[in-house]
Amino acid sequence: MFVGVPKESYPGERRVALVPSVLPSLKKAGVEVIIEAGAGAGAGYPDADYIAKGGQIAPTRADVFANSDVIVQLLGPGANDQTGLEDVAMLRHDQVLVAFLRPLGERATLETLAKSGVTAFSIEMMPRITRAQSMDALSSMATICGYKAVLLAADTLPRLFPMMTTAAGTITPGRVLVIGAGVAGLQAIATAKRLGAVTSAYDLRPAAKEQVQSLGARFVELPIEAKDAEDARGYAKAQDEAFYQKQRELLGRVIAESDVVISTAVIPGKRAPLLVTKEMVQGMAPGSVIVDLAAERGGNCELTKPGEVIVEHGVTIYGTLNVASTVPYHASQMYAKNVTAFLLNMVRDGKLNLNMNDEIVRDTLLTQGGEVVNARVREFHQLPALVTQ
Repeated sequence: MFVGVPKESYPGERRVALVPSVLPSLKKAGVEVIIEAGAGAGAGYPDADYIAKGGQIAPTRADVFANSDVIVQLLGPGANDQTGLEDVAMLRHDQVLVAFLRPLGERATLETLAKSGVTAFSIEMMPRITRAQSMDALSSMATICGYKAVLLAADTLPRLFPMMTTAAGTITPGRVLVIGAGVAGLQAIATAKRLGAVTSAYDLRPAAKEQVQSLGARFVELPIEAKDAEDARGYAKAQDEAFYQKQRELLGRVIAESDVVISTAVIPGKRAPLLVTKEMVQGMAPGSVIVDLAAERGGNCELTKPGEVIVEHGVTIYGTLNVASTVPYHASQMYAKNVTAFLLNMVRDGKLNLNMNDEIVRDTLLTQGGEVVNARVREFHQLPALVTQ
């Protein structure tokens, strides 16, 4: 079986889907890897390293698609809304695609992918079960984003993060507020604490309190209660507008006292909830920083401009997209290990075995035989239920 790794085509993307270190375990399972020339260069993985681990280098992107049974990408059609659809023409019927595909995004893109006949697996649909933890690429990339968000803020803030006792007197520490204590938020908390900032965090899920406190941060408790704060998959659920309005009123005071706000709150398939209003930004001290990791979904801050870094009312607001790509070496390494574990779960005697009784396979399978076959995705896009024979 041949697994192909084309160079990522999203503008500015530096990651690569497989790194040289995972090739021996794939080869042991009977899987050969074909890499487009230069695919790993932006992440620090030259072609020579792939060859040394038993990989084959293909001169062109078309060669990778033509000679591979499975295509592995980071940003596939849907997740790559700039150039992703260009790859659909190169996909063959019954070829397998594994990538981030944003299945709860544009329905037209999803249907175009399905019509190609490709058997597509959406890596972000990975179930959050113990057996799939090693395959959870969404959490891997969120970890990178949470870490890098704090570094962006620290580099921009005109204050120091840690408290220092100096010959010129004592320097008071910076104050960081993290909104959303999921994987990205928890990593942001840990990184801010390591840099010495006084760190607080807020999450509408009561269960997050213990996790926040275990990292040495203060959990911000607001006198409001969310209904059904998370779904069965462990993701935050959308609340009604009355809840968000009350939440904004109460958060405003905490935000005004913060030098840095890092927001990470997203709802799968929906616009990110508006948590930081322009009035809250006006109430922050000049020089303060907001890093909006929800910018790709519209942003948690009312003033965020996706893809831009702006200054409003003296506050720098990062709407940076694709943050994980700015740490391409380790982001690629983590993603490669996740995808390799996912593939090895399905490979038997050098061939792909799609066991639909396996929750991992069933939940991530997005398209097959010209149809969108994922029940959750069909329901989201209001597609009629498939008739099973």
